[in-house]
Amino acid sequence: MEHPIIRPRRLRRSETLRKMVRETSLSAANLIWPLFVRPGKRVREPIASMPGQFQLSVDELRKEVREARSLGIGAVILFGLPSRKDGRGSEAYDEDGIVQVAVRELKASFPGLIVVTDLCFCEYTDHGHCGIVGRTGRGGGWTLDNDATLELIARTAAVQARAGADVIAPSGMIDGMVRTIRRALDGEGLKDRLILSYAAKFASAFYGPFRDAAESPPRFGDRKTYQMDPANVREALRETALDVREGADIVMVKPALAYLDVICRVREAVKVPVAAYNVSGEYAMVKAAGKNGWADETTLALEVLTSIRRAGADIILTYHAKDMAKILGKG
Repeated sequence: MEHPIIRPRRLRRSETLRKMVRETSLSAANLIWPLFVRPGKRVREPIASMPGQFQLSVDELRKEVREARSLGIGAVILFGLPSRKDGRGSEAYDEDGIVQVAVRELKASFPGLIVVTDLCFCEYTDHGHCGIVGRTGRGGGWTLDNDATLELIARTAAVQARAGADVIAPSGMIDGMVRTIRRALDGEGLKDRLILSYAAKFASAFYGPFRDAAESPPRFGDRKTYQMDPANVREALRETALDVREGADIVMVKPALAYLDVICRVREAVKVPVAAYNVSGEYAMVKAAGKNGWADETTLALEVLTSIRRAGADIILTYHAKDMAKILGKG
């Protein structure tokens, strides 16, 4: 008996069929939109290396979030640009720091919005590193003081949560940060607040535009002693496992596009939701390709975000969120 010819292309013959058998879904509900907030009024400062993104005062932030909510985006993550910087990043844990002010405003204006607060000190310190910097005593070298930084992490987490943050997202790759935050939140009676840990954050060149946006490049040295080596995946699995044991509700891989294999391995290894950060450099490349006519920007962005979902990310933090929500639907 002659066997029939197998024709997989039959399933691709129309858009309706392709949608019907599509294995990976993407909607606005999967996206978190990163936003930069700074002091002042009527401030909407374009970020040159991230076309379409802005540094926003709280009143302008509210306008952006109102539109995002109408498009089905349910969550934003806030990065703060302080009015002043110092060696300890003290405005990060000031009750009236810019992020805390923005959180209170957003929670009052948009019931149901999930507000995530990035917890790191690079935007707040005058040296641009992610915590307290000390001297090694060897040839004038420097080091990030892990335990001293943990004390400030605890203070900042409590302040952000009291302001109304639903999710605290520590991003400094400081050893013990998740355990420290969990204890601080529980001690405040805020056991319902989630921790989204930047569990596998690599020392990446893809962060360049973000450092422009957040005005946070280090004034000396680099962050390779606390962010991960891009060559390592077993280390990423160890880091995420540690953070889950310490109480992380969600773990994140950052960047995303050059680390799809890491996302996949992490997804297989943990039972908690997995997030991925489609970072500023990845966004800027898509925008540049679209502007120069090298590729269709919308199609390219959709392909990138779908690949991140396909690799295993439940949640994607992306600067494309608002533009994608306009075409994806609320899901």
